Amino acid sequence: MVDYIGVSDVQRLVGTQGPGVFIERLAAQIEADYRRWDAFDKSARVASHSAVGVIELMPTSDGELYSFKYVNGHPTNTAAGLLTVTAFGVLADVATGYPLLLSELTVTTALRTAATSAMAARHLARPDSRVMALIGNGAQSEFQAIAFYRLLGIRELRLFDVDGAATAKLAANLADMADMADLRIVRCASTQDACQGADIVTTVTADKRNAVILTPPMVRAGMHLNAVGGDCPGKTELHADVLTMPGARVFVEYSPQSRIEGEIQQMPADFPATELADLLRGRAPGRTSPADITIFDSVGFALEDYSALRFLHQLLQEEDGSLRRRIDLVPRLANPKDLYGGTLAGVARRPALRRAG
Repeated sequence: MVDYIGVSDVQRLVGTQGPGVFIERLAAQIEADYRRWDAFDKSARVASHSAVGVIELMPTSDGELYSFKYVNGHPTNTAAGLLTVTAFGVLADVATGYPLLLSELTVTTALRTAATSAMAARHLARPDSRVMALIGNGAQSEFQAIAFYRLLGIRELRLFDVDGAATAKLAANLADMADMADLRIVRCASTQDACQGADIVTTVTADKRNAVILTPPMVRAGMHLNAVGGDCPGKTELHADVLTMPGARVFVEYSPQSRIEGEIQQMPADFPATELADLLRGRAPGRTSPADITIFDSVGFALEDYSALRFLHQLLQEEDGSLRRRIDLVPRLANPKDLYGGTLAGVARRPALRRAG
């Protein structure tokens, strides 16, 4: 039997500790795994692109556990009442190849993306950052808001989305969070307006195109840019000149993948970008001056899903066993060499044919 986590299970697991604590604990797990970067198999995700979206597989292993995520990105889905992104994943034992956990990852991907954003910002943003512009107020926005409130102490959010209904939704959801009552919400008329006075700018838009959300005039010395929405070829959010502004330094998860899918796909192949693991392990500097412009060019990497799946599996072990759900994904056989006899023999028997006499 294989452990199973559905959407209702994630609701329960998050609900027992609250979204802020959950994201903080998940961020710690992700950082710990990045610090053992050399233990992991690394490859860019396997993508199948179409005119309307993309379907991807994201595998990795540390030699003891293996994980993969199936994820899609279809920006026009919302017009049909469907999610832009859905996902599920598997955690498996390398020694036997047996799956240990099958889990939803739609909600969990939003949690781990926000956790990674805030974890990176703790190492890159100015410590006194308290104001964040949040550009793109769709499905990921609440998670980013919670993460930056909890992990960085953001106390003012400046919101903008081309869809005013999305901003209204975000503002209403944030106003309903009792443990974030001191968070000031400012609804802005444009991206430029939202960036006024911001210490951190998070862009998390969904359109699959080379968008120009941020331009150099909107960016000032000392800002940290958390560019989340650009995550596939042909999809960007920052004007290319932002990446080369004086004092700008770019950080990525996995350089070979980011050069295909991230903001730096706009730049020459030798454009300098520091991998997050080198920053976290002290092999490369982060912010070197209060005037630096730090840019986290985040596209999402398989290690973060590995961390999330392992974290979820650990939470299951901490729970009351009566809440644990399991599915018969793998046959259990008395004789492991007799797959047919142990599964289909009983249902496939037919009455013997009488011989003509």
